[in-house]
Amino acid sequence: MQLTAQLDAARLSHRRHERRRGGFLLVFVALSLCSLVLDIATGPSMIGLGDVVQTLLNPDAADSATRAIVMNMRLPIAAMALVVGASLALGGAEMQTLLNNPMASPYTLGLAAASGFGAALTLYFDGFGLPTLVAVPLGGFVFCMLAAGLLFALASMRAISTYVLVLAGISLLFLFQALLSLLQYIASPELSQQITFWLFGSLLKSHWYSVACVAGVLVMCTLLLMRDAWKLTALRMGEERAASLGVNVRRLRLKTLALVSLLTATAIGFVGVIGFIGLVSPHIARMLVGEDQRYYIPLSMLCGACLLSVSSVLSKTILPGAIFPIGIVTALIGVPFFFVLILRGLRRHA
Repeated sequence: MQLTAQLDAARLSHRRHERRRGGFLLVFVALSLCSLVLDIATGPSMIGLGDVVQTLLNPDAADSATRAIVMNMRLPIAAMALVVGASLALGGAEMQTLLNNPMASPYTLGLAAASGFGAALTLYFDGFGLPTLVAVPLGGFVFCMLAAGLLFALASMRAISTYVLVLAGISLLFLFQALLSLLQYIASPELSQQITFWLFGSLLKSHWYSVACVAGVLVMCTLLLMRDAWKLTALRMGEERAASLGVNVRRLRLKTLALVSLLTATAIGFVGVIGFIGLVSPHIARMLVGEDQRYYIPLSMLCGACLLSVSSVLSKTILPGAIFPIGIVTALIGVPFFFVLILRGLRRHA
């Protein structure tokens, strides 16, 4: 009887824990939808929140001006903020899982810098004969995949540990930042200003084609990563323990690194370099739902989507009549928030 009572208590406790995790997911879904509506309503021509919701639900009933602003101009930008935020956060979450390092993210491991250099190089050579709209994302994508390929080659070596991968990623970060500085130094002042503006990140050139590309890659990578959810959860216990549970660590590492690189290259290729989303969002998700990847992956994505959407709103409201580069806003939000996380960690280990 006592054993049965203990089992029932453990079962009830587990169900409460699961409901709590599910509740966090619902809360962040609601926050993301609220920030989406607010992002659409904010801009040089302010639109009421009620009008935005009515236009989204029934576009034919709205007047032509409101419909054009909401559906054709602002909705693609607001949707891009959600999918790019989710992509960067998912990339950061899996980088931290893969390397067992809380500082790991596509930004700190040089993938973002590589993408930025590729885009800047494309601008320097006037798009290599291609339209700028196609050439810049393509250049960023190619160089991000090149950097990922170097990490991929290192990860495929048997004697390479996660610490070596982290050091290699940091080296790539400094390398591509140096190349970027060199490119800006030799470029004309007009071109240097153009490169600098792109490196700050911007959602303003988003359109439905780019939203569909980023969203398609995000859905595909999410499904593939969720299939390995329990393997990734086991990996957080350490490579040796994961291997003892039957996980092919080397294959999992290569597969995850390839998916993270694809996510990062696609997102940054269209909107430029946006930092801190991939670093901060996984920490928020980990504090709320722990390391179980069934909840950690979707909550990291929702946190990233919500953070970038709120940053988009702030970029349009900090200075009325002007739009701040969103990469600056995410840094202004992310740095203090990250310091809070570090202090919480220090108190926990004191």
